This record gives sequence, structure tokens and C-alpha cells, in this order.
Amino acid sequence: MVDSAQPEKTSRRRREVTPAQRALALLVRREHSRKELALKLRARGIEAAEADAAVERMASAGWQDDARFACSLVRTRAAAGYGPIHIRAELASHGIGHEAIGAAFSALSEAGDDDWRARARALVLRRFGSQDSLPLPMQRKAADFLLRRGYDSDCIRFAIGNDGD
Repeated sequence: MVDSAQPEKTSRRRREVTPAQRALALLVRREHSRKELALKLRARGIEAAEADAAVERMASAGWQDDARFACSLVRTRAAAGYGPIHIRAELASHGIGHEAIGAAFSALSEAGDDDWRARARALVLRRFGSQDSLPLPMQRKAADFLLRRGYDSDCIRFAIGNDGD
């Protein structure tokens, strides 16, 4: 016998989330490039055509912008101690074009945050101490560290104190 005093459970069906809603949920958290956003949507089981359409919809609505993504990435990577070579390579891996990369670096320059030599020297000071007293093996370690971080040879020589100044 069924107890009629207990209320009947109703199963609520969750509305299915659309690809555009998933894309927007990702963009609310942080900036994404078009390529990265499409890849994330595909990884969540959305078909390629639907993912591309959702990304296009986000871009046309202004929620996704590769130029804004590039500026954001350049600022955050530079602040984290990465050099221009590393940052350019990362932007290229996100499918960002040369014009947008150049514009992002120009924006960093306009803000006065593009002194790569000073950034490299600050990294060496923080990680290895005063560059005036670095023995040759430590200079090599510092140079290797900066090279892996994406700094060019001029910045590296300046940072370890071998620039001739």
C-alpha cells in the first residue's frame, strides 16, 4: 500500500545549456582567445560547427575580443617576469595575429611598462642577488633563466652586468 501522506517527488529536468551559454560562462571568468574558447567548447562535447558559431556570436556581441585578450595577456605575463619573446610566442600559440600582437605591445609601451632591460635586471636581483658580485657560474645560471623566460641577449647582458656600461 502506498502512503498517500508523502508528497510525490517531482524530478526537475535541468534545461540544457547552449553552446553560447557555455562560452559566456567561460568568458565571465577571464579573457579567452577565439582559438582557445573554441577548443574549450569542443572539449566539453560541443560540435565544431556549433562551437565556432558560439565563438562568433560572443565576438559579435563584444564578449570576446582577441585584441583585448592580447593586451591582457601581455600585461599579466610581463608583470609575472616573462620577456617579449616568450609573450609573443604564447600569443601566436593562441592564434593571435601579428597586428594584434603589435597593438598589445604598443599598449604596454604607452603605459610605460615595456622596459625589458629593467625587468630582466629586477628578476636577476630578486633571484640571484646583486649582479655586481655574481660569479661566472651564477651569471650563466642567471642568463639561462632569463633566456628561458623569453628575454633577448641584450637584456640578458644588461641584467647580469656584462653590457659594457
